[in-house]
Amino acid sequence: MNDFGGVDDLYRDFILDHYRHPRNAGTLENPDVTFEDNNPLCGDRIRMDVRIAGDRIEDIRFAGRGCAISQASASLLTEAVKGKTVAEVQQLSDDAVLENLGISISAVRLKCALLGIKVLKSALALKR
Repeated sequence: MNDFGGVDDLYRDFILDHYRHPRNAGTLENPDVTFEDNNPLCGDRIRMDVRIAGDRIEDIRFAGRGCAISQASASLLTEAVKGKTVAEVQQLSDDAVLENLGISISAVRLKCALLGIKVLKSALALKR
């Protein structure tokens, strides 16, 4: 990041927008799977409710608390996976999730940024 603004500021604003106005926030009535986990190092917590139709993510919601990175990452993730197959989501890499964030994540913040995908994949594993 630099001190001159520009692209870094745009991505920072993008992350803060997803943190302040998360997409797909809340819970689903009668989800097919639900899973909740936390990052014990910092206290971030995320729960995901998923409704699956056939083999596709029909709807998804998340609820949680924590830092801007964990909550924004979960918000972005729910947008990215809606309509995808369960197999496609299971194949999502950590790098793809980080790329979706659009900012550099320090090693200390990696668990924050990846908590959402960890929770989602754990939820989908329950459906088998």
